[in-house]
Amino acid sequence: MLILTTGGTIDKVYFDAASEFEVGEPTVPHIFEDVGADIEYELISLFRKDSLELTDEDRAKIRAACEESAHRQVLITHGTDTMAHTAEELRGLPGKVIVLTGAMAPSRFRITDAIFNVGAAVGALQSLPDGVYLAMNGRIFEAGTVRKNREAGRFEAL
Repeated sequence: MLILTTGGTIDKVYFDAASEFEVGEPTVPHIFEDVGADIEYELISLFRKDSLELTDEDRAKIRAACEESAHRQVLITHGTDTMAHTAEELRGLPGKVIVLTGAMAPSRFRITDAIFNVGAAVGALQSLPDGVYLAMNGRIFEAGTVRKNREAGRFEAL
């Protein structure tokens, strides 16, 4: 499995001096270790950006990393604000199961959806046919069929 990290809330850390959040190191390896997951993976940290800062060039780099990888299964951690847009940009890659996931609260928080979402994404990677999907809020959505509902704090079908 290939894991591509792009930043987003899932990897954010709190800096006391600035009283702000900043994207830190990828947390998926820590999640796997904490839950005792026995998963072989390659991790590539592409960016440490909030998803609102991702550009078309960044999305092209994400797509290229998926295309160039020998791995069929690709997990992408991504900020939630533009995750659905990036997923749509990744459609049409043959021979790949790509699942994007993220979190509404940083994985380092005591109360977070990150661990649940990463687990759902890993399960989806192992069971879905080729395509691009989002794993959020206990549901799997096909790219192009989902949006983030900011008021409700969840993803929903279009």
